[in-house]
Amino acid sequence: MEKRYLCPTMDILQQDIMYLSGVGPHRKKMLSEELGIETYGDLLEYYPYKYVDRSKIYHVRELTGDMPFVQVIGHILSYETFDMGPRKVRVVAHLSDGTGIMDLVWFNYGKAAMQKYKVGVSYLVFGKPTVFNNRIQVVHPEIEDAPANTADTQSWGGMRPYYSTTDKMKKAGMTSRTIETLVKTLLDKLHSPLPETIPDFVLLPHHLMGRDEALRTVHYPRDARLLERARLRLKFEELFFVQLNILRYASAQRHRYRGYVFSRIGMLFNDFYQKNLPFQLTGAQKRVMHEIRNDLCSGHQMNRLLQGDVGSGKTLVALMAMLIALDNGYQACIMAPTEILAEQHLQTIKDFLRDMPVRIELLTGIVKGKKRREVLDGLLTGDVQILVGTHAVIEDAVQFQQLGLVVIDEQHRFGVAQRAKLWGKGSDLFVPHVLVMTATPIPRTLAMTLYGDLDVSVIDELPPGRKPIRTTHVFDNRMTSLYEGMRKQIRQGRQIYVVFPLIEESEKIDLRNLEQGFETLCEAFPEFRLSKVHGKMKPRDKEEEMQRFVSGQTQMLVATTVIEVGVNVPNASVMVILDAQRFGLSQLHQLRGRVGRGADQSFCILVTPFTLSDETRKRIDIMCQTNDGFRIAEADLKLRGPGDLEGTQQSGIAFDLKIANIASDGQLVQLAREEAQHIIDGDPSLQDPRHQMLLTRLRQLRKTDVNWSKIS
Repeated sequence: MEKRYLCPTMDILQQDIMYLSGVGPHRKKMLSEELGIETYGDLLEYYPYKYVDRSKIYHVRELTGDMPFVQVIGHILSYETFDMGPRKVRVVAHLSDGTGIMDLVWFNYGKAAMQKYKVGVSYLVFGKPTVFNNRIQVVHPEIEDAPANTADTQSWGGMRPYYSTTDKMKKAGMTSRTIETLVKTLLDKLHSPLPETIPDFVLLPHHLMGRDEALRTVHYPRDARLLERARLRLKFEELFFVQLNILRYASAQRHRYRGYVFSRIGMLFNDFYQKNLPFQLTGAQKRVMHEIRNDLCSGHQMNRLLQGDVGSGKTLVALMAMLIALDNGYQACIMAPTEILAEQHLQTIKDFLRDMPVRIELLTGIVKGKKRREVLDGLLTGDVQILVGTHAVIEDAVQFQQLGLVVIDEQHRFGVAQRAKLWGKGSDLFVPHVLVMTATPIPRTLAMTLYGDLDVSVIDELPPGRKPIRTTHVFDNRMTSLYEGMRKQIRQGRQIYVVFPLIEESEKIDLRNLEQGFETLCEAFPEFRLSKVHGKMKPRDKEEEMQRFVSGQTQMLVATTVIEVGVNVPNASVMVILDAQRFGLSQLHQLRGRVGRGADQSFCILVTPFTLSDETRKRIDIMCQTNDGFRIAEADLKLRGPGDLEGTQQSGIAFDLKIANIASDGQLVQLAREEAQHIIDGDPSLQDPRHQMLLTRLRQLRKTDVNWSKIS
């Protein structure tokens, strides 16, 4: 059995990076601010982003312009300088190795290179060869003194690591080579094996490399096969501790708090189901209702994530769950991210309930004075049975008689700390049930990592009568025919959204484009009335414009992405997205979901310039091929990575992923989840002496003092 070392090396990994030879106060500041490296351990976990084989020395005569990175040993014969305009000089060094002559080229810092690298001295040159004027050249090469013996290049172990550095670091002279030197200094300093973090009973069945070998190999791999094994081990470790963290606290939460038992299906639910249900529930809605019903009867707190595309009927399911709470003598509330969405929920629920004896009230920033006092009093007495609101719902002043169920719409708009406040609305022993709704489809591997403590339900069917939205791609030189198609739809009584991008980095230009675009559309459609909405408008003005469109007074709504989450207009059947190449896939899908809410055939037109990058073309093609939000979310995850997906910054991952990739490491996520679940099932609080190593590592990884056991 392999011996495990713990304390001495563990302490050295917590050592301040400043005390590593070659760092000092200035570099410490740079490493901390630019890369987040504070300790020896942080440096070890700053992994290379690529590797290049440095074991082979090429002759100049062997080089061609299509080779990858190469290295050559030769001496500089002479320098030439070429004027490139005001204060710009191209410096060219002619290098010979006896088999031929090549050029080394600098567009920046060339004069410094001339001073540093002397004519007649042998150097080892590394870079990407290209051909210019029939000569091999390397632009901005890496240069170091040539080894006395070329066999020394073998001692690097073949593959050389490359580390990402920022522009600020490069200007200060801190390159990939600097990081590499620091890592080598650190590894040479660590004489004892690095402490293991995962017990053998997890490592051995999966033939995973030990941590010491993996960390040393990932920085200095001897070959590609060993590198792959090291990366596999380190990815597994990252994902395993994320899952262990989530599952441990989810388990603690279930054991610590009881959920109210809603044993009755009473008059309100039955009356609604028999008399007010607007259409037959889909099979998916029935399945989800069964899952929710089982949670509400279990005695454990419900913590369920309800996923479903826009228009799939999530609100109806949430309302039926709220009616079960009411039938059992409890209150319910629904929280939405914006006032407009809260008001829409209020109207939708009132329409569903019609004349049923249920008191529903709204609580947002615009509800003030006497009305606000009435709502707050009604919550305390229990007269207000369903509260619809924004984050105003979680303010301390809002007290319920007995809150039994909380529905949160659009999960990613509510941060961890905000959700934690909901727990204060329950009693000491019991906590409200929580149903989280999202129209953003989340791929399974991502849901498992971001919302691993929530049970997941999916509504994957559209209600009967809904037709799939037809999506087409139009180049911006075809606007005349597009306008004609839009006119035809309006004459048939339909309404149209036209969306302009409003991206924060270029906000002023985008707003100007929207204003000009609005004027252009007014001129192009003089016979119709248009509304205009963007996030910089005063809330009241924005609301008025939205309402004009909702009521049908205007036929076209020209807007930014403020409508991504918002109005529900069944009569709107066309969504035109201008400069669609500037949107991510998930955002395009969200916007498209604004139409297709009635029984008529709906259309989404993506307008772009003719010239597009390969990745953008893929995005547009995927949108045209499918309406399946989960396929789109998977594709988005692969194209953009999890860090860009909306909301992952508030997700509750307690530590960052440095080497694993949720998009490409799906099987590893599953394996890590299964191993973590197996351990937590047998030892929920990790008190078994065999799990001491896991508990120690979890404590080291904590980066926040939020009470994770109290977050739904």
